Amino acid sequence: MLWGFLFHSIIAHTSLFNILIVSGQRQLQTPGRGMECQGWDGMESARRRPGRLELNRSDDGPPETRGHGLTCPSHRFVSLFFQVLNCRTRVCQGSLMNPQSLVRGPRDGPIPKEELLVQAKEFISQFYDASKEPQPNKLARLEAVAEEIETTGSYQLTGEELNFATKQAWRNAPRCVGRIQWSNLQVFDARSCSTAKEMFEHLCRHVQYSTNGGNIRSAITIFPQRTDGKHDFRIWNSQLIRYAGYQMPDGSIMGDPATVAFTELCIQLGWKPRYGRFDVLPWILQANGQDPELFELPPELVLEVPIEHPTFTWFKELDLKWYALPAVSNMLLEVGGLEFTACPFNGWYMATEIGVRDFCDAHRYNILQDVGKRMGLETNKLSSLWKDKAVIEVNIAVLHSFQKQNVTIMDHHSATESFMKYMQNEYRLRGGCPGDWVWLVPPISGSITPVFHQEMLNYILSPFYYYQVRKNGHKKSGQVLHLGQVTAATRIKVTILYATETGKSETLAGHLGDVFNCAFNTKITCMDNYDPGDLEKETLLLVVTSTFGNGDSPSNGKGLPFTVLSSCWTSALLVPRMSRTSFFKEKQGKVHVASQSTS
Repeated sequence: MLWGFLFHSIIAHTSLFNILIVSGQRQLQTPGRGMECQGWDGMESARRRPGRLELNRSDDGPPETRGHGLTCPSHRFVSLFFQVLNCRTRVCQGSLMNPQSLVRGPRDGPIPKEELLVQAKEFISQFYDASKEPQPNKLARLEAVAEEIETTGSYQLTGEELNFATKQAWRNAPRCVGRIQWSNLQVFDARSCSTAKEMFEHLCRHVQYSTNGGNIRSAITIFPQRTDGKHDFRIWNSQLIRYAGYQMPDGSIMGDPATVAFTELCIQLGWKPRYGRFDVLPWILQANGQDPELFELPPELVLEVPIEHPTFTWFKELDLKWYALPAVSNMLLEVGGLEFTACPFNGWYMATEIGVRDFCDAHRYNILQDVGKRMGLETNKLSSLWKDKAVIEVNIAVLHSFQKQNVTIMDHHSATESFMKYMQNEYRLRGGCPGDWVWLVPPISGSITPVFHQEMLNYILSPFYYYQVRKNGHKKSGQVLHLGQVTAATRIKVTILYATETGKSETLAGHLGDVFNCAFNTKITCMDNYDPGDLEKETLLLVVTSTFGNGDSPSNGKGLPFTVLSSCWTSALLVPRMSRTSFFKEKQGKVHVASQSTS
């Protein structure tokens, strides 16, 4: 499975969690002030002090939810050195996709020697403590690293240290539900690589090894570490294999809407689009800080699974397929103060990542409505729970198809059960287990999986995989390409106005904005806050309003219509009588009204 690292939109939950950072030490048993997990105020009082976090648990397992406290008499203490990050008294970043604490940006120069030496010593000590090597070997290595940092300003990891670091970083990844496999990671050392062409060859080897004819194997490839911040190795793709998304002339999207901007960038760099629903994107690779280069994946390396349903024969008519290998390629590995900016890694899929997120999200392939109609469900009635029924069948189809083709995949129930076993082992071995509840709970069947009821703490342990500031563009021939702005300048601007008493029309306006955002530059505004003078500048104006009582207008929607009509009459008086009818048609032709009665 992809261990929860995909750059899909995060599943929204209502629970709030603090984000903590923990030192690289394997385990600190120093007794301290007993603390319950009370949020920011309690954590703040213990900043930078050793302590024990108390979590409720059952007698035979890891900590359980706080709500079970009355029936769970025993407790488990987490001995850690913690520091609060980002969460403030009234603000929690626990449900953000990329909170600041999980993102590493670019550097303008090398890390200071003093800072690097401290982090290097922590990691070397962690490595030798875990490997149980003789103390003289540890001291000799620490001395060698200190001398190398003093001489060169940096240091190089040995092969064994790199192997250990990559696996520990996976073990420490709080958003990964499949960490029980952390020790089974194949490490490819590509630190001798110097060109984009060599990067391409290493990545081809990685994909071939990991795909393994469908019997997916976890692997990571490590390219040269960051030096001065000006010679980074980067993979611009978010995943090694992903489908293109094309904005068509009529504003619709062909393919994956999530990759429209990146697809445009590939086209500008010379890639020839095929305008299909499932076109594999090329790689954009950057070596040693040079201009990026574009490479096509050999088709024989990409294993794809056609999606069919075990009982619905019409499912084949949807003409769906998905790639077998989920490989994240734009994250950063931090270990001992060193930063590896290109370190693509893969696991295997959990079915909900494809069946729920990729196929059914409104801003992705969005097949839910089509599936519901083909199933004969009441898709015009939310209370019929047609969405729930349809999404389950889509997931059944994904699981069935992968299993039929003998391609590794895991269902969300098995995945979460294995995580609970892993978490229990980690508490026994290390005295804690970082976990991001928001990511670990699957997007369907949440409360009937054990992780939903599991109390967790989210913190950072080094080594760690960080998100990176997205590589936006490059300078070439005096032109600057910006990934997030490639299509924005050419998109048609749409303004959506809403007027509401209960908030329902505002919600509908938000849904409408989500739909139009796929192809338009959309702005949503309350009718009261709209300047009527902007009406002449509008290309497309959508109005979502409601009525209440005896058909009355919402209080925040009464002023604008009167102002617009007054403007129309004033302007009409200035034109000849015979032209007034055509004037109103032209004036009103720009206003499209979507109304809903709430009476």
